[in-house]
Order: sequence, then C-alpha cells, then structure tokens
Amino acid sequence: MKMFLKILSGLAICVLVLLVVFRIIGLEPHDTFPGLWLKGNLVTAPVTDWTWTDKVPTIKLQTESWYLLPHSVTIDCMTLNGHLYVSSGYPPQSPKTWYENVVRDPHVRIQLGNNLYDRSLTEVKDPTEAAAAMKAKYTKYPTLKTPSNFVIHVFRVDG
Repeated sequence: MKMFLKILSGLAICVLVLLVVFRIIGLEPHDTFPGLWLKGNLVTAPVTDWTWTDKVPTIKLQTESWYLLPHSVTIDCMTLNGHLYVSSGYPPQSPKTWYENVVRDPHVRIQLGNNLYDRSLTEVKDPTEAAAAMKAKYTKYPTLKTPSNFVIHVFRVDG
C-alpha cells in the first residue's frame, strides 16, 4: 500500500509540474491539433469594427473545458456588418469540443496575431443573420465545402 501511494503521489507531482510548464510555454494549437493556453498581449479595449480580420486566414480560440483546463483550436472566422463571427460544423451526434465548451461557458479568448481578446460568444438564433454570416464565410473561403448533413452553429463575438 505504501508503494502504491508513493507511485500515485509521484504521478500527481509529475502531472502538476507538466501543467505548470504548459502554462508557462502556452502549448498553442497547431493546424488540426488542439492546444491549451494561448499566449500574447491582452487587448482590453473594445473593438467596434472587426472587418480588418477579413485579411486574417484563421484565428485561435480558447475555451474552458469541463475539467477546468483550457482547450484551444485554430478556426475560420468571418465578419458581417463589422461584427466578428465564428461557426462550428460537425457531423450529427459528433459535436466539436470547443462548441460544447462554449455552450457551457460562452467566455472565450481569441488570438489574432500576437494579440489576445477576452470576449463572449453568443449563438446566432436568427436564421437570416446566421445565413448571412455563413455567406460571408463562403465568400472569404471560396474553396470551403461543408457536407450537407453537418450541423452548423454560428456565433457572434461580443465586445
């Protein structure tokens, strides 16, 4: 029993040290692999016009997982009437982790370049606004193809 407790405490210490190291270095997402914390300069000023992001191919989005660690992904973004939008598309019965995290807690951190923006996401319930945002997405990403059976959720970035 003593040996088991020593091994268990040793593993717990290793996990704790690893989390501290990841917190320091960030461990940002790469391409299709999710990451943990995003690093950069925090911008606290409100953004009234996000159209400058039309020139940005992708953004990084950090959410809070149910087990209290950040979950960050690289995703597409689009603008409509100066507002920034993101969308989540997935096959039925297979929601994206970041989508589930946002439904539970809408507070997110967005990384654009080396700048971080702490914002909230609001799911767009108006079908006209959602369709217009998705049209803006397909205009920005003309080669993007979404399978017809995918479930699509559109979110507006607030702030």
